[in-house]
Parts: sequence; C-alpha cells; structure tokens
Amino acid sequence: MEHEPLLMIPGPVPIPQRVRSAMVQQAINHRGPEFGAAYADIVRVLKPLFGTENEIYVISGSGTAGMEAAVANFGKDKKIVSLVNGKFGERLQKIGERYGSVTALGSEWGTPLDLPGLEAALEEGAEVVTMVHNETSTGIRNPAEQVGALAKKHGALFIMDGVTSIGGDMVEADRWGVDVAIVGSQKCLAAPAGLAAVSVSQRAWDMIAENRPFYLDLAAYRKSGSGTPMETPYTPAVPLFLALREACRIIDEEGVEQRFARHRRMADAVRAAAGAWGIELFPVVDEYHAYSNTATAMKIPAGITDKDLRGTVKKMGIEIAGGQDHLKGRIFRIGTMGGVGTPEILATLAAVQHALRKHGFDAGDGVEAAAGVLG
Repeated sequence: MEHEPLLMIPGPVPIPQRVRSAMVQQAINHRGPEFGAAYADIVRVLKPLFGTENEIYVISGSGTAGMEAAVANFGKDKKIVSLVNGKFGERLQKIGERYGSVTALGSEWGTPLDLPGLEAALEEGAEVVTMVHNETSTGIRNPAEQVGALAKKHGALFIMDGVTSIGGDMVEADRWGVDVAIVGSQKCLAAPAGLAAVSVSQRAWDMIAENRPFYLDLAAYRKSGSGTPMETPYTPAVPLFLALREACRIIDEEGVEQRFARHRRMADAVRAAAGAWGIELFPVVDEYHAYSNTATAMKIPAGITDKDLRGTVKKMGIEIAGGQDHLKGRIFRIGTMGGVGTPEILATLAAVQHALRKHGFDAGDGVEAAAGVLG
C-alpha cells in the first residue's frame, strides 16, 4: 500500500482531509455573499489567534507577501531598525531595504536579540521596528512583549512576523503593542500555502505611507473589507480562502487555548526526546527568549551527516527539516505545528531515534521520554 509522506517540517504541514475537500467545489462569485461570509468567518476566528481587536485582511500571496505588505505600506522613506537572529529576520531586513533606511541589529543565528541596541536605535530616531516572533530557522521564540514596549515608549511602529507562531502559540498583539502582525496559511493554521493575513492597528493607519504598492495596498484591502459582503480589492485565490475557512472551523472546534496547549505539549515532547538522546538544542535562550513551540532545532551529532540522518528518516516516509544557509549540515529541525498530534510525533521521534542509532550515535530512549510527556 502506498502512503502519503508525513511532513514534520516547519511548514507546510499536513492538510486535514476536510480542508482539502473544501478546495474542490465549484467556483463561486468572489463578489457575492457566499465568499463574503467565508471571508468574515476567517477574520472572526483569526482575531483571537492574533490577540487583537484590529481588523484583519487576507492577501492572496504567501507569508512573504504579508511581510512585504507590512513594510511597504508603513516603512516607505522611514528609518527602520530590523532585529535579526535568523533566516526570516534577514528576510524582513531585506524587504525593509527596498522601502526605507534600515539599521540591522544582527545577532548570531539562534542567539538573543540585541535589546540594548534596539533602545539606542530608537533613541536615535528609528521610526519602525521589525522582528520575527518565532524564528523557525533556529527554533527560538523572540520577546515580542519587550520589543513592543520599547517601540511604544519611543513612538515607533512595531511590525511583527507571526507567520509561524499565530495559531500555534500565544500571541497577544494588542497587549504587546504590535501594530502590524502577519501569519501564513500553511503553518500553524494547517491550510494550503498561498494566503497571508495581516492585522493593522489604528496607530499604523495614522502612519501609512502615501506612496503605497498597488497589489499589496492595505488601504485598498481595508476599503473592500469594510463593505457587506466582505471583499478583497482584487480577484482572490477563492479555493484557498474556502480551504482556510474550513481550517478555521477546525480551530474553532478545538478551541484556542486547547490548540496552544497541544502545540506546547508536542514541542515539550520533542525537547524531552532530545534530552534523552543526549542531543543539544540549538538556540541559546535567556530570561526573554525561549524555545519555539512550533519548531525544535537540534544539533546534528558529530560523525553523522545530514544525509545520514534526514535521508534515513525520509526512507521511512517522514520528512524533517535541515539547517538553512550556513547551518546546513549542522542542525536538524522537527516541526510541531498544525493539526498533528501524538501519533505523528511518536512516529517521527521513533524514525529519528532509529537513524541516530543506525549511524553510530548512542542515543537514549527519546521515544519513551516523549511518550511520558504526551501520555
């Protein structure tokens, strides 16, 4: 019997059958009430996941489109300070360089952000701060609350990439002072790739750029989204919206708090397995930074190659992620996001444990340690 491969990477994630089925219905009018109701339902479910009362707009484009919309609408000709400690912080920095004057505060990937440097940059007149909340490239969760407080203290706009945390971990955009937040559909929401949702505060609207992009003009999304029925300014990817609406229904049925708890439990199980194996977690955490609850990054033991480890796991029908850029061959990553649970986690950990032992690493019983967390 042929089985589908199990994706245990930091997105895309396995898509529930209900969500897949939602994409194959007959086309509907994207200017009609059926689409408007689906859009409104998506926004209703997303608001508590963002932790916001602000309006949310859904863009037909990947999470990177949402990142660019956030910067391009509010960062034009402004002084931007970009906090960088991983791949996606670098991406926000590069987007910022297209639209404003960027000061990059870089840390080694997977190490704490430079918060004193941020305060200094704000005191010198930085107007916009960009940060990735959950940096899946290294498995670190960055301190959005502390960054938001510094930005607010100095009157700066705070743009937060929540692409891999919203829907899988606690996000409190309003309480943290996040002015613009972004999520991608194929991560913790467990929908197909191709949509980004963006929340926008009133303070952000007050600072919106006059010369905005065309397709990613959030003011156009605001105008279209405020009518009845809700619409998008340009033709949306309707099948993806219908799939996202079904994914949101599943989130509604599970409950927000229960969903966050499940993600935390899965990540705790993976970390417990790493400890039992005798493998070191990659990121460096402190009082403000924490391990990610949606992707765990671990160091590959000496003497084992990336091909040995991930290749063996892949032959067993499970795909885990490697390191990116200069971390290739140095780390491996296991995603714990979306709709997966105990069976998928234990199967993945069993495959990794087998690969480690097969290639000469004397791994302890990480599966048993994880089962103790999940049981």
